[in-house]
Amino acid sequence: MTTASTQQRRVVVSGGGTGIGRATAAAFAADGAQVVVLGRREEVLRAAAEELRAQYGKDAADYRVADLTEPAQVREAAAFVASGGPVDVVVTNAGGNVATGDDGSLEGIADGYRRNFAANVLTAVLLTEALLPHLRRPGGRIVHLSSIAAVRGPGSYGGAKAAVHAYTYELAARLGAEGITANAVAPGFVGGTEFFGDRATPEFVATRVDATLTGQPGRPEEIAAAIQYLASPAAAYVTGQILHINGGTVLGR
Repeated sequence: MTTASTQQRRVVVSGGGTGIGRATAAAFAADGAQVVVLGRREEVLRAAAEELRAQYGKDAADYRVADLTEPAQVREAAAFVASGGPVDVVVTNAGGNVATGDDGSLEGIADGYRRNFAANVLTAVLLTEALLPHLRRPGGRIVHLSSIAAVRGPGSYGGAKAAVHAYTYELAARLGAEGITANAVAPGFVGGTEFFGDRATPEFVATRVDATLTGQPGRPEEIAAAIQYLASPAAAYVTGQILHINGGTVLGR
């Protein structure tokens, strides 16, 4: 990959090919950063990187295919990222509710919890830990993607995102003295993503919008802007926090 200049911030975004991840990668690239997007689907990653290069220059973006639940693949992805120099920002966006139902058996329930834990917790933890040696000190920023589900369910997905909160707190305490911050963003309903798939019927979307106090869905760009703030020098005093962005569906706590 191309080595960034000393002035150019380097940002890693997992799940950066679509939705919130892609909007986040675009926001950083527009601000002059070099972005590396990671994920499992080469086609969407390549398309995202090519679009960013076309808009912001040939050094704006790169990509790497990796299953971030697999330690060996995470190690290889981290080595690829590190070959370009120190990392300023890590955004762990990969994940989602990958187990929306089960057959009611204990085996099915166990499988759902394992799958959501792997998709949402392991992807965040393994990537972060692999990149920690390469994160800039002082000034490094870690931002995890959580969810409104962490404070209201459903169980396996919400529980996995709540575990991301606990990991965020651990990182903040562990890394604060080194000048590295760790925070999480917990969106409510966000339109324009693949998250809900075929469930996102007009009726389904209406119920989610009706639950807000603002009468509108969130947008990927709004979540990306919050991530950018937490990753900025202006947020050096913000660490160990969960930023809820949900239109008032769940009030602050």
